[in-house]
Amino acid sequence: MRRRLLAVLMVLMGAAALLLCVPLADAYARGRTEHLLLQRRSEAVRFADLADRMRTAADRAELSAEIGRYAQLYGAGVVVVDSAGATVARAGTGPAARAATNAATDADSPEGGSSEGTESRRRALTGRSTDRLPTLRPWGPRTVVLAEPVGRDERVSGAVLMAVPTGAARRDVAVRWSLIAAGAFGAFAAAALVAAGITRWLMRPVLDLDRAVGRLTAGSLQARAVSDTGPPELRRLRQHFNTMAEAMADSIGRQRDFVADASHQLRNPLATLVLQLENVEPHIAPGPGLAEHGRALDEAERLEELLDGLLALARVESGTAELGDEDVSRAVRDRVTAWTPVFRAAGVELVATGLAGGLPARALPDAAGRILDALLDNAVKFVPRGGRVEVCAGRAADGSADAVVRVADDGPGVPHEQLPLLLRRFARSPEHQNVPGSGLGLAIADEIARISGGRLDVRGNEPHGLVAELRLPSPPPA
Repeated sequence: MRRRLLAVLMVLMGAAALLLCVPLADAYARGRTEHLLLQRRSEAVRFADLADRMRTAADRAELSAEIGRYAQLYGAGVVVVDSAGATVARAGTGPAARAATNAATDADSPEGGSSEGTESRRRALTGRSTDRLPTLRPWGPRTVVLAEPVGRDERVSGAVLMAVPTGAARRDVAVRWSLIAAGAFGAFAAAALVAAGITRWLMRPVLDLDRAVGRLTAGSLQARAVSDTGPPELRRLRQHFNTMAEAMADSIGRQRDFVADASHQLRNPLATLVLQLENVEPHIAPGPGLAEHGRALDEAERLEELLDGLLALARVESGTAELGDEDVSRAVRDRVTAWTPVFRAAGVELVATGLAGGLPARALPDAAGRILDALLDNAVKFVPRGGRVEVCAGRAADGSADAVVRVADDGPGVPHEQLPLLLRRFARSPEHQNVPGSGLGLAIADEIARISGGRLDVRGNEPHGLVAELRLPSPPPA
């Protein structure tokens, strides 16, 4: 959003700079053209007066000398024609002289001529002076032609045609345009700096709110918006957000405290109940009563395990522990070593691969070991005797530095539509309702992974079985 807002402001400022500097540059070019016209027209008027007073050969020589000196001094071309278009006097060499000659020649002549110069000559022969020239710009025109009538009104006896080089005037226009462009660029740069500051000032509280919402969504209930800059509306929004976050954190905290307290308080009477049931067992005669007593004791122990799971989940969700660095490969190696006798007793093969050292991650304390305990406990319960469970650890396949732990088995697995239920609390598939457990193991593991900034995914294995993949973020660079 910041880039879009800055782009909009830059486009608006660029358009404003163009709307200001383009008319200014065009106005200067027109003014310089008018200045050139006034300068050269005064000379043309003087030559027209000399031509009007020309009566003798001496007068013609004087006119020729004057236009010759002018042409040599300014590099211009000057042609004096009579009312019939015949050349009376000519001066100058080079492109300017050719332009003046072409202007004095009709467009239908073999020599050709410029249309503007020819039009100026025709206007001059009707008693009208050149009152405008093509606007001069750095790229042209290189030569302009102006004409002045000899005589006035019905006494017009000819015309003076001047082809004037525009190099000096075009250089002036180029210099002034460069100054205008430099000023516009400087103003645009200054305005861009101001716009960047304003955009940063406007967006800083928005970005702070976005980060706070992201941390709150990730489970960090202590996340707050701390930026105290920006417009009053955004500052009020920050205050309202912090108030809402405080209320939500307090409500969730009370709920978690209630679950933890209830689980903790129920453990004592439940332990007493289990102890009393065990003490009563020797006094029950063999028969249906003893079987019922055994089922009651199993349910009590299952309830005790459920309360332990709820208490563990409440502690994990509280998120009080700080994230730290952990060697995932060492944790996986230790847990595989600890679970190997359990799998051997169950008749299931446990294999570990790719456990090379140097696989750090940033997570809750012993997150990889606790999650792997839940995954291996789940595997040993559901994989039948003779099955195989493979544990491997390594870097993520997408090229990132994240640590990935993969637990794959060849057990019966679950139907595809039931895979999303595996990470839910108390979730059990219908065919596994009688398997011991509280249904909280994978839910707790998923919560630990989420709070650590990673994730836990479960999918089907080929041709059958399950694959659980834990991904933990790598530590930030030192």
